[in-house]
Amino acid sequence: MDLQDRKNPGVAAVFSFFFSGLGQIYNGQIKKGLFMMLFSSLGLFMVLLGAILIGYYLFGNIFFRGELIAGLILLLGGILLIAILGVNSVFDAYNTAKEK
Repeated sequence: MDLQDRKNPGVAAVFSFFFSGLGQIYNGQIKKGLFMMLFSSLGLFMVLLGAILIGYYLFGNIFFRGELIAGLILLLGGILLIAILGVNSVFDAYNTAKEK
């Protein structure tokens, strides 16, 4: 293995910490990195949509419990998705770079 092919595990972990999948792309795992970025973006969208629904319930003219419940489910589901994917992404990027 050439010295230039080696990836720094710390750099890969930091990249993945800032945005899930970026460390995988740094390691050369393009498809895996894009997959993680897609699902991380989906989680961010869920959080945003959930916050909007909760805001409409609290401050808007919509007073149905359905918006509040849907907003809470989306918000908490998005946060959970981002957290699980983020931790997995950091550890995977670090371990993959360490193996190479």
